[in-house]
Amino acid sequence: MQPQIIGTGVGRTGTYSLKLALEQLGFGPCYHMEEVAKNMDTHLPRWQAALAGDPDWQTLYQGYGSAVDWPTSGFYRELYAAYPNAKFVLTVRSPESWAASFGETINALIGSKEKAPPPMWEWLDMAKAVIERTGFQVGSSPEKMAEDFSKHTAAVKAAIPASQLLVFEVAQGWQPLCDFLQVNAPDSPFPRSNNREEFWELVKGAAS
Repeated sequence: MQPQIIGTGVGRTGTYSLKLALEQLGFGPCYHMEEVAKNMDTHLPRWQAALAGDPDWQTLYQGYGSAVDWPTSGFYRELYAAYPNAKFVLTVRSPESWAASFGETINALIGSKEKAPPPMWEWLDMAKAVIERTGFQVGSSPEKMAEDFSKHTAAVKAAIPASQLLVFEVAQGWQPLCDFLQVNAPDSPFPRSNNREEFWELVKGAAS
């Protein structure tokens, strides 16, 4: 199994909700940064190799039907070349609200690396490197982060053919996603997960 659906949206754009939605629709398991945190011994070296210019996508995504969030979204150009027939989903929100959420979660976590358990340090270094290769500078002002978020959105739209790309806000619910994937929309509510409090709970789980 290799990913049919690839997320190009960065963390804090509803990527965890999208993961749950894709799994509910049968496009799982869905790869997410959480997978790296839970399997650091095997997954972290693979992303470190990708950052060094030597990715092994087949091994990295073996067994996953979809992939979202960082680190995946930091390699959208390479993944389009590797999976030219895949469908791509760009999760978005207002740049200002994204910058605020990013600042209070991912940026805060990476900026206080020394307070995290030492086994997490390499993972945080990888995350920072992926974020920066995506076009963001950790520690930037909210205004600069919002500006770079808009640039990322434009860059993805320029790189992926419109016929294979859905620009999606999770608040839109099932219908746009299901229409794009050509599947029936479930009767259940669209998943809503990983708010700021849940983010820190996931981090605590990774550290334990």
